[in-house]
Amino acid sequence: MSLTQNQRAYLLDLLTTPSPSGFERHAARHWREEATNLAPLVDHDIAGNSWASNRDGDGLHIVIEGHIDEIGLIITSIDDNGFLWIDRIGGWDDQVVVGQRIMIDGRNGPVTGVIGKKAAHLLKPADREKVTTLSDVWIDIGAKDRSAAQAVVEVGDPAVVDVTPLDLPNDLLVSRSIDNRIGSFIALEVLRSVIKRDTPHRVTALAASQEEITMAGAINAAHNLKPDVVIALDVTHATDYPGAEPQVDNKVSLGGGPVLTRGSAVNQRVFEALRDAAKDAAVPFVVQAAGRSTGTDADGFRRSGIASAIGLVSIPNRYMHSPNEMISLTDVAGAIALISTCVANLSDAVDFRD
Repeated sequence: MSLTQNQRAYLLDLLTTPSPSGFERHAARHWREEATNLAPLVDHDIAGNSWASNRDGDGLHIVIEGHIDEIGLIITSIDDNGFLWIDRIGGWDDQVVVGQRIMIDGRNGPVTGVIGKKAAHLLKPADREKVTTLSDVWIDIGAKDRSAAQAVVEVGDPAVVDVTPLDLPNDLLVSRSIDNRIGSFIALEVLRSVIKRDTPHRVTALAASQEEITMAGAINAAHNLKPDVVIALDVTHATDYPGAEPQVDNKVSLGGGPVLTRGSAVNQRVFEALRDAAKDAAVPFVVQAAGRSTGTDADGFRRSGIASAIGLVSIPNRYMHSPNEMISLTDVAGAIALISTCVANLSDAVDFRD
């Protein structure tokens, strides 16, 4: 299984579109533009969610969801010398930011800058041992002073690390925003497959907002869409690199197949349906346990008050929440095949109650 050239081109377009939590509009518009090429019903809401459906009406309603936001930065202050001070959007390892190039979503278009930090030569010996935090760094856009900086950026502008996706051997892809632009990509590709198969169910692909900060997108979408079944998509930590903990997350490797979550945080019959579909589609998979919560939008749907049967499929990811997240596109293609098969296998009369 592999992605087509068109699928890869569209995925790279999504990955390189800056859209941190709360500022998803650019990636969401790209997603909806692609959705209109394949689905008759495409819409979005005030919470930043976008969705596309194969049809309207009654019957089993299955939502395939991936959040479209990414972690990022936000400008908190512009000083007299034109330097920009920042805070995080989502969960950052502050060390990763040092030395990076930054893309700011300015009111007149993208603005490029670099992370500034006092050079190591100028640090006192004790300071060299300290962990760098965001309060120690700034963005330098080359402005002469505050007035020049304010001509192109302002407080509250979002920013992301400016990196280009990289192909590596063995069908590996490196990029920022894989968490979880990849989930929204898979959701739309599953819908494409569902429409080609003429599946009788009502199926909705959902690109949800704000997972990295509040899960508000999933909660709002649950009330808007009222799904019977939700298959959430996200990334999960691979354990095939030095220092990983397979005893916690199981043996999860890039290229080893999608990861199915089993446990208290998901519906057991949805898990079983996904597991059976993986076998039917000849897709290798790994099972991860979740005794309480998943840390994904699956939890947002569970807490929404809408009684949906929820499953979770994840893509193994190395170096999560960094500019160099790494996944296998083989796992992505496997997830598309697995979920498409699961949707096709479900009966209208299926009962997800224990």
